[in-house]
Amino acid sequence: MTDVTDKIFIDFMQMRSFSKNPLIFTRGEGIYLIDDKGRRYVDGLSGIFVNSIGHGNAAVIEAMTQQLHRVAFTPPLLGTNDAALRLTKQLLEIGPPGVSAVKLLSTGAEATEAAMKLARQYFKQTGKPGKYKILSHYGSYHGATLGALAASGGKDRKSIFEPLGGGFIHFHPPFLRRWDSSLVQDETVFVELINRTIEAEDPDTIAAVIVEPICVNSSGFMVPPQNYLRRLKDVCEKHNILLILDEIITGFGRVGTMFASEHFGVVPDMTCCAKGMSSGYAALSAVLINETVAGAFYGDEEDLVQFRSSGTFGGNPVSAAAGEAVISELLRKGIVENSRTVGAHLRSRLEELASEFSVITDVRGVGLLQGVEYSRGRVGSAIAKEAIARGLLLRVSDDFTVFAPPLIITKEEIDDTVELFRDVLRTVSK
Repeated sequence: MTDVTDKIFIDFMQMRSFSKNPLIFTRGEGIYLIDDKGRRYVDGLSGIFVNSIGHGNAAVIEAMTQQLHRVAFTPPLLGTNDAALRLTKQLLEIGPPGVSAVKLLSTGAEATEAAMKLARQYFKQTGKPGKYKILSHYGSYHGATLGALAASGGKDRKSIFEPLGGGFIHFHPPFLRRWDSSLVQDETVFVELINRTIEAEDPDTIAAVIVEPICVNSSGFMVPPQNYLRRLKDVCEKHNILLILDEIITGFGRVGTMFASEHFGVVPDMTCCAKGMSSGYAALSAVLINETVAGAFYGDEEDLVQFRSSGTFGGNPVSAAAGEAVISELLRKGIVENSRTVGAHLRSRLEELASEFSVITDVRGVGLLQGVEYSRGRVGSAIAKEAIARGLLLRVSDDFTVFAPPLIITKEEIDDTVELFRDVLRTVSK
């Protein structure tokens, strides 16, 4: 297989360099991935914030196998299936308050795009057709499709594809990119900037605001002030604007609550979820829709108010069976609670490293989504290479590193992971 490693396009990877020393995974066990040479790696990133319940979960594999024996695909334009209905019932039970409908899809980008489409169609069907603009943070990331990229606010991933679609406006997130920490915790000025942006754009032209509860990608892994999202929701309600939370990364226990909206005490109009929803066992995403928005899409056949968007694998029975089994595992085994308690342990261990290594200037995060920031740029590249060499997989940027291991990880495994990272820092510091 190694003869085609320079033929496969891997995300953000220079393929010529990759093919010289390719990393090829062949198995997974619990919190570990194993490559084609038999070497084990701590999956400190859950794949990519995905594998919440660990690799090789027998209950999920059995549920998917049973579903494969029954039916693997049903026509989404003609009906649904029992697995999709069971998953929908689960999501209605565990979702944020007010959720009354679910749109099942396959990827995170599909979910964010569907939510933005829902917002635009909602206002067209409720007498406000001029409300179409979508507001989002600079530095945000909402997916790789053109519409999701247009809503995203990071130049590194979208500039190459511009010009993108119109109607997308960006405003500053509630921090000043870490360089003045004294202003990070005061959200007042940022909430006022949102107000002024909305007023300058004309509230009657704005359909929705879409934000990540915790900005993980382009903006540098930043946790907002505790009251920020609640105050953002107040602004949205004042101007009759829908609030969409992009919980692709933060949903399903990652931050120690089922959804980050619970942690921050905010009730969104729509929630986009994926990744940990199926723990990587199948492609699965969803939009959780509140009663007010969903109500605009109910009617008789001649009313033509149905949602005008579809996806071939939306509600796929095998994916739905995977999602149902994963959620059952999260609830049955106390995995969400484990994320909270073990996440606190990870935080304390990283703070120990910060006191030991001057290169670390900050430690922040919620639950099992924790990170460290570095004092000088470009150190991340050396850390990433050294971490892989020592069997540790992390999300590493130029000046920060994120830890997001499977939510089943134990305190003892956290200690082992931190010791690996300590060895990485010692080597790089030299």
